[in-house]
Amino acid sequence: MTADNPYSRCVTYRVKVDPYYDPFDFEIDDDPYPVWKQLRDEAPLYHNEKYGFYALSRHSDVARELVNWQDYRSGRGTVIEVLLNRIEVPPGIILFEDPPIHDLHRRLLSGVFTPRRMAAIEPLAREFCRRSLEPLADADRFDFIADLGAWMPMRTIGYLLGIPEDKQVAIRQKSDKLLELSEDGPGDVAADMLTNSGSMLEEFIDWRYDHPSDDLMTDLVNAELEEPDGTRRRLTRGEVLTYTSTVVGAGNETTTRLIGFAGQLLSDHPDQRRALAADFSLIPNAVEEVLRFEAPSPVQARYVARDVEHYGQTVPEGSVMLLLNGSANRDERQFPDADTFDIHRRGAHLSFGHGIHFCLGAALARVQAKVALEEVLTRWPDWEVDYTRAKRAHTTSVRGWASLPVRV
Repeated sequence: MTADNPYSRCVTYRVKVDPYYDPFDFEIDDDPYPVWKQLRDEAPLYHNEKYGFYALSRHSDVARELVNWQDYRSGRGTVIEVLLNRIEVPPGIILFEDPPIHDLHRRLLSGVFTPRRMAAIEPLAREFCRRSLEPLADADRFDFIADLGAWMPMRTIGYLLGIPEDKQVAIRQKSDKLLELSEDGPGDVAADMLTNSGSMLEEFIDWRYDHPSDDLMTDLVNAELEEPDGTRRRLTRGEVLTYTSTVVGAGNETTTRLIGFAGQLLSDHPDQRRALAADFSLIPNAVEEVLRFEAPSPVQARYVARDVEHYGQTVPEGSVMLLLNGSANRDERQFPDADTFDIHRRGAHLSFGHGIHFCLGAALARVQAKVALEEVLTRWPDWEVDYTRAKRAHTTSVRGWASLPVRV
């Protein structure tokens, strides 16, 4: 066969692969950004035939619909497993509520998170952070999750609630187990999460009824709720349990993942890490860029309350819609060089949500992440992630690292 023979030449064919997004696929969850980019470019309204859900991925769509509670309801759950399994949501979970009851409950919790308490957060977080890191002063490695991220947020929230430190370990471990996700699909994890999340806190709440203290749990026990008709009443024991478990779960898990992502990204970008080590005033904005680049809670599920249209297609009433705020944060239509991590970037992200469900614990998470970075950078201005030993977490509502060992 001669060199001029056309059959001797190699021919390359490009095979177009339709977009496919599966939130229960661990491989996709480990790095969803290529999939999300394909959704934004080719299927801005995506329909998953296997599970039957829809998804919006562009920033303009996600930002708009996060505030559209009339069409996209939270009252049947904001976690995809809850919606797909048609699990009955117990009352009092503010994340799973719509107006007007949501507004009344949010006003109640906003009153509990007082300026006085928030002012006490930073010194408390710093104390717990130092207690975690000081024993490692002479070590040549530590784990951003096991040695810091898993415990500093729990210590801070535990102090606010009034949970003894010797009980916090068990609560953290049980919470992690309840949130674990199976790669086989939605399963029954969501039912276990909703029915069991408050049981671990019962003894502490019961104690507060007879032994009030200066803590958030006592405030909840004594709080009065204004009903839609204007009457006021004390919270029931079940409502106190639900509120407390919501604060423990939401405030702890997302901050843990935020601290882990900060450790990873600043390892991967040593020049930016050294800039932070030289000037701590850059850290608050760096925390915002970590949140944009790697949203700890990147998928918000909603129940579609009536037929809606997107991109010439109808999404029927009763459908499940995923609002991919993690994808929106990487939308190049909104953020120039969106896939570039830049601690000097300005611009609002959607990692804490948007509208009526904007995260009540946003200020708490920001302070804890800021303090964690200051304390780590004070001791170790340089570190490198040991990816051979790092492990991803796969949970029902957040993504991030289960362990992130670094060499220092």
